Amino acid sequence: MLIWYIILAITIAVTCAGLLFLANRIARSPFTAKLGQETSKRRKIFGAAAAVFLFTALALTLNLMNAVICLLHIVVLCLAGDFVFAIIQHFRKQPFRHDYAGMAALLLSLAALSAGWYLDHHVWTTNYTIETPKKIKDLRIVLFADSHIGTTFDTRGFAEHISEMQRQNPDIVLVAGDFVDDGTTRQQMIEACRALGSLQTTYGVYFAFGNHDKGYHDPAARGFTGDDLITELKKNNVKVLQDENTLIDNRFYIIGRKDFSEILRGNPRQSMNELLQNLNKEKFSIILDHQPNDYNNQTDAEADLVLSGHTHGGQLFPLNKVGEWIGANDKTYGYEKRKQTNFIVTSGLSDWAIKFKTGTKSEFVVIDIKHNNSPSSQ
Repeated sequence: MLIWYIILAITIAVTCAGLLFLANRIARSPFTAKLGQETSKRRKIFGAAAAVFLFTALALTLNLMNAVICLLHIVVLCLAGDFVFAIIQHFRKQPFRHDYAGMAALLLSLAALSAGWYLDHHVWTTNYTIETPKKIKDLRIVLFADSHIGTTFDTRGFAEHISEMQRQNPDIVLVAGDFVDDGTTRQQMIEACRALGSLQTTYGVYFAFGNHDKGYHDPAARGFTGDDLITELKKNNVKVLQDENTLIDNRFYIIGRKDFSEILRGNPRQSMNELLQNLNKEKFSIILDHQPNDYNNQTDAEADLVLSGHTHGGQLFPLNKVGEWIGANDKTYGYEKRKQTNFIVTSGLSDWAIKFKTGTKSEFVVIDIKHNNSPSSQ
């Protein structure tokens, strides 16, 4: 919990600093003087009022967190614009008659946030091919994580994404956690499980928990518990794996891991060695582990493929890699190979609280696994 208090304190401090900067920036703008705000005091009052009005409007329209995101984009681009135009003005040897730096910052902010909104609210299909010397035969997997039902889309929107997954003709569908969110209602959960159960595949649908699926708050707030979610998933023929494995068609294993958040809740989970020690190493092993933060142990345990979500692809540029910088994640997005172990982290089907993705895009993943005596991947 301490880390969240630190993040909250930093967010409040940065927001206050951003509002002060924006108020001062508006007060100094030639545009403000043209509106008749000629005295220094009146310009400062106008600047403060304009900054507060803009922030309040964004908070009421989007929510407080996304208002902060918009504010920071405007502030950063204003600083960049002022710097660039100061250099131009230095060589130009005369001031600009209009606030071109401010106008450029607003236009660039609008463009960046519009693109981020689009990248967040539209879902792409990302393809990978994994080659292995193990005799698995060809296998097509559809993977998704972080649908956070009720955030970016409702259950009708989720059903549309399920239909697109079906069009990929998967042999198996894997869900790598955060299927639902703390704000998902019971009815939304039931309808989403029903949509998930509608998938027609050779080997079915398998599910591993993420940190939000069981909820952080009182279950009464959203109307269901983690056990209720398991019941609805099983009712729709979705197999739930919690530190469990299953051998499919005598060809490959699916191992679903308890989420790392269980440790923080005081519940132990098995190590990778414990999960894999009794499995046939000649068969291909696929690990569902919501948080990508155990790569060394997964490599040492000789897992073949590890599938994760959680990071949302880093969400916002240029902060994409913060999770890796502070050691919270081993990878933020995409594909990596260590020895024989292949790792894939998806950016997720949805968002959590932030409604923009300026450093990635929403997606589900199609993975084709092929037998090859000279393994490679792309």
